[in-house]
Amino acid sequence: MHVQQLLKEYLQLHGYWVLFVGTFLEGEAILLLAGFLAFQGYLDIIGVIATAWGGSFFGDQCYFYVGRSKGRVLLARFHSIAKKFRAALKLIEKYGNFVAFVSRFTYGFRIVLPIVLGITNLAPRTFLWINLASAFTWAVAFSLGGYLFGKSASLVLDNVANYEQYLVLVLFGIIGMAWCGHAYHVWKLKKPARERLAQIRAIRAQRKVPS
Repeated sequence: MHVQQLLKEYLQLHGYWVLFVGTFLEGEAILLLAGFLAFQGYLDIIGVIATAWGGSFFGDQCYFYVGRSKGRVLLARFHSIAKKFRAALKLIEKYGNFVAFVSRFTYGFRIVLPIVLGITNLAPRTFLWINLASAFTWAVAFSLGGYLFGKSASLVLDNVANYEQYLVLVLFGIIGMAWCGHAYHVWKLKKPARERLAQIRAIRAQRKVPS
């Protein structure tokens, strides 16, 4: 049996479960890939959207209730979550419930924001409806992003199937560049804070030096 046929059968059997778990945890990269594979016929685009919607929705519901029951324990135990907690609170104070809608679109806060929202006094029913709408929007946007990537490639290449592995690498390259660009932007924003911290440490070091 042809390798492509084996791959197609494997993805049809297990692809949706892998996609569900991936979108439950984070998922942009795997969802874009799933959208591209849907264009190639390995998966169904409606199935991809529905699976991503379910995984993303249940993921954030889980994180929200983790925040509601164990949020303060996590803040006391994990310094990285505590640091993001302060930044997340500023976002919530500035934008209110809209943060619940955009939380899955925010790089670096995808899991933390629902936990923080669980600690706040946001009503569970309100979060549920916002989460449903947000998860659907996210699932459609990234699924179609991968699908349209394949569609665009088909306009340039005679037979996309012959270039699948290269197109997957290109897709991950685009995702990687986007992540690197965002990471650089965050690093640049934090540069003044790092410089102030370095100055404070230098002053403390000078004070400790005996005259």
